[in-house]
Amino acid sequence: MSEESSAVRPPLPKGAVVAVIVTRHRRELLADGLKMIAAQSRVPDHLVVVDNGPDRPAEDVVADCAVPTTYLPSHRNLGGAGGFALGMLHALALGAEWVWLADDDGHPADENVLAVLLAEAERRGLAAVSPMVVNIDQPDRLAFPLRRGLNWKRNVTELGSDFRAGIASLFNGALFRASTLDVVGVPDYRLFVRGDEVEIHRRLVRSGLPFGTSLRAAYVHPDGSDEFKPMLGGRFHAQDPENEVKRYYTYRNRGYLLSQPGMRKLGLLEVVRFGLYFLGVRRDPKAFLQWLRLVRLGQREHFFRR
Repeated sequence: MSEESSAVRPPLPKGAVVAVIVTRHRRELLADGLKMIAAQSRVPDHLVVVDNGPDRPAEDVVADCAVPTTYLPSHRNLGGAGGFALGMLHALALGAEWVWLADDDGHPADENVLAVLLAEAERRGLAAVSPMVVNIDQPDRLAFPLRRGLNWKRNVTELGSDFRAGIASLFNGALFRASTLDVVGVPDYRLFVRGDEVEIHRRLVRSGLPFGTSLRAAYVHPDGSDEFKPMLGGRFHAQDPENEVKRYYTYRNRGYLLSQPGMRKLGLLEVVRFGLYFLGVRRDPKAFLQWLRLVRLGQREHFFRR
């Protein structure tokens, strides 16, 4: 049901939900996600798919979706940050009152996720609400470990049974009010990949708007905990991606984030933590110097592509 022209598109209904997905070269995973979105008990009113890889287009996959859809191919790879920014702005331009975000490698765990998120947002007066993001292969475990102080939570049962305020995974099933995006904006395109979700979370916290995670809804995602390497008996962790390109963007963007209001106090702790990891655990001074160099690039806002 992909639309070719906006001239004939009818206006969206009051309270319209527009889902936004960013994809690149993941046709099968995207197809699985679109099936679950179309199967929601509260079906989105429109779907926007931003395709960062039109050299291997997914337009036919999108066209098969049973939800009215806009397919936006980008002949320049915008990354996750630029892709979500484009999709979110397009959703707002369509008249969305709610914007539901999803990546292409995960999907709602069941058909009631959107309905639960809407009900939670209305009942609690939330500006944004996300589902739990659970391991697609082990749904009783979180896809990404959650740190609260020195404690790391890895299992669903450790979170509680209802709602966690002030924490959210924003690009994996989170639902935003349109008015929230007026305040916090859309992702910073310069970040490309890695850290863009943390940056939006930072803006949400500083805005003072209420948000959180509903523990009554889940979004399944491949396990992402392997990058977080434990040290000092698991009391500290350091993010250390195996891929050199991911390391570049992770550390560079982290440097930028730690120079922003609301995160500057973490800067010194980061130097100590990664110093312990690279020098004490990996025993690799060159890797620590590389980490410092990339962090400084971000602090100086040198956002050159890898």
